[in-house]
Formats: sequence, C-alpha cells, structure tokens
Amino acid sequence: MTPSPEVHFWAVPDLTGLDFDPLLARLLHEEPVARVRLPHGEGHAWLVTRYEDVKFVSVDPRFSRQAVWGRSVTRLAPHFIPMDGAVGFADPPDHTRMRRVVAKAFGARALSALRARAQEAMDGLLDTLAEHGPPADLMEGVNRPFPLIMVSELMGVPPEDRPLMAHWSDTIISAAAGREASERAKEEMAAYFRTLIGAPCAPGSETLAAVLAEAVEEEVLSEHEAVGLAVLIQIGGAHAVRNNSANMVYALLTHPDQLARLRAEPALLPGAVDELLRYIPHRNAVGLSRIALEDVEVGGVVIPEGDPVYVSYLTANRDPSVFADPDTLDLGRPYNPHVAFGHGPHYCPGSALARMESEILVQSLWDRFPGLRLAVPTAEIRWQRGALIRGPETLPVSW
Repeated sequence: MTPSPEVHFWAVPDLTGLDFDPLLARLLHEEPVARVRLPHGEGHAWLVTRYEDVKFVSVDPRFSRQAVWGRSVTRLAPHFIPMDGAVGFADPPDHTRMRRVVAKAFGARALSALRARAQEAMDGLLDTLAEHGPPADLMEGVNRPFPLIMVSELMGVPPEDRPLMAHWSDTIISAAAGREASERAKEEMAAYFRTLIGAPCAPGSETLAAVLAEAVEEEVLSEHEAVGLAVLIQIGGAHAVRNNSANMVYALLTHPDQLARLRAEPALLPGAVDELLRYIPHRNAVGLSRIALEDVEVGGVVIPEGDPVYVSYLTANRDPSVFADPDTLDLGRPYNPHVAFGHGPHYCPGSALARMESEILVQSLWDRFPGLRLAVPTAEIRWQRGALIRGPETLPVSW
C-alpha cells in the first residue's frame, strides 16, 4: 500500500510587495499535487499547482464547488466569502444560468459606454492629485476610489453609498477582521442589494441591479441568487482591482527598464497589463476549493472521492513548461496564456472591465505624471496584513 503523502501546514505569511509564496514555489517544482492544511477549517486538502493540472481540475465536472457548502474545509479565511447559493458555489447547469444573466451587464456595448466614463473618472482623480501636489498616496487618491466608482456605476450604487460599500468589502475580504464582523458585513451588504434590486428601475436602465431585477422578475434567478451575485461582483470589482492595480503601479516603479520600454512603445499596453496580471501574486493562498465526486487521477496522483481540492492560479502562471523564464517580468512577452482571472466555468465575469480599468489607470498615470516615482524607499512601504487579496496599505509617490 502506497503511504499517504505528507500534509504541509501552510501558515500563509504576510508577504512584502511582489514576493512569491515560498511554499507555493517549492510545491510547484517538487510536489505539484500535494496535501496542505490551512489556518482555518478542518482536515487537509489537495493543492494542484501545475498549469495543465490546474486547468484540468477547473473544468472537470467530477470536481464540485456546490459540494463544498456546509463542509468545514481547511481554508485561509475564518469564513466563506460568497453567500450560500451564490455563483461561486454553483456547478453547471445552475452556474451557467447565473453567468448568462451577468454576461449581459459585461457585454461589449455596456463596457464601451463605461470606457468613456472610466476615463472621465480617472481624469478627475488625477486633477485632484495634481492640485494637491506631491507627495501623494496613490492608494487614497487613485487606486481605491477608481475601481469603486466604476463597479458602483456598473451596479447602480449611488455615490453617497460608496463609502459604505468600501467598508463592507474591506471587512468581508479580510482574513483578519474575524468571522463575526465579516458575516455581519455580508448580511448588511446583502440586505442593501436586496433593497436595490427590489427598487423600481428607470426604463431602459442597463445597471447590473436592473439586469438582476429583470432576471428575478422573469424567474431566471431567485432573489437570493441575484443578491449573491451582486455582493460578489461589488466586492471583487472594488477590492481586487484596487489592490491589483496598485501592485501593477508598484511593479512598474520597481522595474524601471520595463517601465521605460512601455513608455517608448505605448502599443505594448494591453499585453503589458496581461503580463502584470500573470506576474503579480495578487492573492494570498488560494480561493474556493472543490470536492472530488469520485476518485480522480490528477498529475499522476489519485485524489480520493470526497476530498477537497484547491488549484493555484498563481503557480500555474509561473509554470516553466508554459512560460519561458516565468519569474521575470517581461512586458513584451510574446506568448502569455495566463490564468490570472481563473479558468473554465468560474472564469471571472468582470475580467474585461478589470483589464479596461488597469489599462486606463496605467496609461493615464504616466501620461499625466511622466516623472512618477516612489516617494519613499521600497522597504518603507507597508503591505496589508491578514489580507486575502494582496496590496499596499499606502503607495506614496512623487513626480
């Protein structure tokens, strides 16, 4: 009988800047299908790290998200981020039905209309930054408000309610806030969206709240499903883009050769954003697990029925069998099939919006402030602690 592999306790350190988790790096190269135990929950889970194995687990129906609900699977956060019954916990065909509704709000027409508004919002933020003069905190002045404005406009959340959204999102997404505070914030946010989705919409409104309300009225979605979708998209759209766009700015400021290349070749911008998405380890640990519905072989290892399985998109993006010199930031990388937005049915529905925001932010920032630079040594930048999505607490810059 083959002995069971070692269970690695994954303490998940608070890492600085763009540092890659040392355990993730080691497992990718030495034990690509491993067993791990995280700080919360019970038992162990399998962790899959290689690119092809990650894609396989992400699409194979024998691995279920729905089966996770109600189980105390080992995890980083003291609580589950999605609500019960939300799209994050759904499998096809329910998942497909929910995703189809959301796709309407993220369609080409809606994003085209948002692009002009995004540029207008960014120009306004940079005007304010310029008026106050250097030094300035980019997190406070740009990276925090910009994605919050955009996802709130998409959702139909009025400006006066956005600070509340920011507070709820920060509390829910933090591993350090504690289970009770996080669950209370999630309930309050859900109650807000229940009211917003139930409120009468202006005729022809294309906000996501209006799209969700229509789907509830036509019985395509239940109210509970619609609210769960709204909560997830609001949190992801504000929090994840905020931190990842700040990481992008930091990466460019600390890789002056790559920044100079981008400034000299503006046409590189879309590919540069994709390379930054690939390179930056944007989260701590892993997201939601899946449950094996039967014994399944992955990467030469049999994962037993009933065992939880995590995939790491971070390690998949550093797999040397797919990406040449994967630990190097190369804004001109010719081949970049990264999985920073996930893969398969749970691919991030807001990926096109996130890309658009990142392109506008990077281009506008250096167009307005060509001499942009860090205002303090890198060692003095404070990074968020106990966070699920990584990013700086402040990003002091001068120009």
